[in-house]
Amino acid sequence: MQSQRVMSEESSPTPDAADGRIAGAAQGGPDSLEKGVALLEVLPQEDLFAYLKRVSGGFDLRLYQQVLGAANTFKEGDVSIGVAAADAQSRANARTLLARTRLADLHAHPPLEDRLHAFMLEAIDADAQSMTADWTLGRLKDFLLSAGEEDVKAVCAGLGSDAIACAVKLMSDEELTALGSKVFHPLPGSHLGARGYLGARIQPNSPTDHPDDIRWQVFNGWSFAVGDVVLGTNPVSSAPTSVAAVEAALHDILVTFGLEEVMPHCVLAHIDVQARVEELQPGTTGIWFQSIAGTDAANRTFDVTLEKMLEYAARRTGRFGLYFETGQGADATNGQHCGCDMVLLESRKYGFARALKQRVALAQMGAGLQGEPWVHVNDVAGFIGPEVFRTREQLVRCCLEDIVMGKLHGLMIGLDICSTLHMDVTLDDLGWCQERIAPACPGYLMALPTRNDPMLSYLTTAFQDHVRLRERWGYRVDDRMWAFFQQLGVIDAQGRPTEHFGDPRWVYAQYRRRKGDTRPEAELLAEAEQGMAEVRARSVALALGHGEHPWEMEPGLAREVRGHYEDAKTGIWTELSPWFIETIPQAVRLRTQAVDRRDYILHPVSGERLDAESVSRVEALRLRREARWDAQIVISDGLDPRSLMDEGHLASFLEPLRRELEAHNYRVAPEHLVVSCGRVRAGYQVGELLFGDDADTLPRALIHVVGERPGSGHHSFSVYLTAPSGRGWMGVPRPVDHDASCVIAGISDTSVRPEVAAREAVRILGELCRG
Repeated sequence: MQSQRVMSEESSPTPDAADGRIAGAAQGGPDSLEKGVALLEVLPQEDLFAYLKRVSGGFDLRLYQQVLGAANTFKEGDVSIGVAAADAQSRANARTLLARTRLADLHAHPPLEDRLHAFMLEAIDADAQSMTADWTLGRLKDFLLSAGEEDVKAVCAGLGSDAIACAVKLMSDEELTALGSKVFHPLPGSHLGARGYLGARIQPNSPTDHPDDIRWQVFNGWSFAVGDVVLGTNPVSSAPTSVAAVEAALHDILVTFGLEEVMPHCVLAHIDVQARVEELQPGTTGIWFQSIAGTDAANRTFDVTLEKMLEYAARRTGRFGLYFETGQGADATNGQHCGCDMVLLESRKYGFARALKQRVALAQMGAGLQGEPWVHVNDVAGFIGPEVFRTREQLVRCCLEDIVMGKLHGLMIGLDICSTLHMDVTLDDLGWCQERIAPACPGYLMALPTRNDPMLSYLTTAFQDHVRLRERWGYRVDDRMWAFFQQLGVIDAQGRPTEHFGDPRWVYAQYRRRKGDTRPEAELLAEAEQGMAEVRARSVALALGHGEHPWEMEPGLAREVRGHYEDAKTGIWTELSPWFIETIPQAVRLRTQAVDRRDYILHPVSGERLDAESVSRVEALRLRREARWDAQIVISDGLDPRSLMDEGHLASFLEPLRRELEAHNYRVAPEHLVVSCGRVRAGYQVGELLFGDDADTLPRALIHVVGERPGSGHHSFSVYLTAPSGRGWMGVPRPVDHDASCVIAGISDTSVRPEVAAREAVRILGELCRG
């Protein structure tokens, strides 16, 4: 259970501004609701700052941000920020202005100044920066594409994140691929991230954090000779005891096979929790993880501050340092983009990582090491959804941009080439994307038994995709792990698959042998069969064997995966039925500002605020209650309303939840507020309307049940728990958002049981109410 802080064809322009700055061009096809940035005229030899002076009479920060954004290849996320180009000519004009702009002028005019920006400046080499100060961005682009690797690295040491982002905006996909395939930053003492190598992070996620689910997926990956960078599990629960159990399971596998100095493990809980687990059980955590954003404000939604990350960087004095995850659009979807486009914000994340990498190196040198830490970044490119971008072409563009920006920041960067089930990217499209991204040489990719994550409900890279890409492009696995796979017996001395290739039962038998188990092989394999059956019964797929070729999925499993995909597509477009709402006791129907289900899916912000009629309904409810209640249950359909409507789901949660709440002396409102087209932030508005009171210092609890993304096969829902005071609901000291909430995810009759989640929810509420 996830009881953690919540992180989660253009048309022609129609000018409506006399100065030519902004035109009212609809963006992104008929579904778009936003305006585009039109640059209708660029004078000969005019650079960006001369343009700003001509049209605004001087430096105009907002227009500056818009021109920078207009240079980007089109993505829906830039539309929502208000910085996407109105048309192809405006985009070309923005790029022309950028290409003529000097790096020194760009450096002197940061599009966003905050404490994160100041910290990133520390990592820039002043001597290297002075070498290129008089260069234009056009000259920088030409140099990056024509110079050798070491010369590129020398120049990049002096480039700020804004300059790197702007150079990338000027490049075509082909140019990005060429640059990505030229620059490499392997992790020290390994070939991970080196030329000719493609690594893998095994992502052994479990919908219930079951250690056996996690172990068997590692055995499965290794049976395909996949998994050499990190064993990294996304936890359902971020309770320290639960995270410690998963850490122990991963650590045990590495220790048993003698690999603890070859590769690290990681449980991707919040870094605070990982640090706590290390304090409780020293030596059991591997590399430490944290999602990071591109602004101070967005990082706060991840419960991350600069001071916190500096403190943790100073504690990474062992071999394995820090592991970051990023992704275009995260800042915007959290409402913390500060007016900057997605490419620029993504580049700032890599600047943050570069500066923290230097701090880890200092910590290691202080501990007597060489100061060459394992610090790497994983770009989770398509995890958010169609509000960031929708198509496979945009996914490829995003990945290429991020590979290059990461490498130009001196980082080893991996990719999660992924999509959600509500994007216009199919299972087959993912393979198409992989083929176009692989030549740009990311350091590693994700690796799961199938392309469908059983817990996070999104599509990514399967074990056998790695086998295909190695065959297609000649990529290698880190030499030490390749030798291990040969020793394990899944590949032979020439690297060819053996009869044990793709057989996790064989890997399990070798694991037991390393544990000193002397039972006959037949008995171990029979035990393995039983273990795999139990894992599959929990709806976690395992890939046993392969199709005609080693890189093809076994046909039966392939059909099963496609079935989950089609089921998810159905779930996305399902709506709560009137008859089901009638079964919810004392249901009060509410609706968000989404026009319809399509609007809700494609424009998430429309599902974050109630419509006017619903606001009035909640306000009237508050007046009638006269402050009798201190807890409210809200139910939103989310992305898969079936998760609530399936038998044994919602009712099996609500009944024990109310019993537990009343037993712990909560005064729970009798009404259930049922929100159609509702997202998590709609619940925060309900809390403000019901409980907001400047004079109230007592905790007021909101329990918000939301349907999760479809795709896992569980039809699971989440519950978001928030309990500030009435004053806190008024936005004092700051507005209620995800950083004030905890979530329990993966609730269904086949994953986290509803009655178990109900008890956990009340326990967490108690912690929140106590402060």
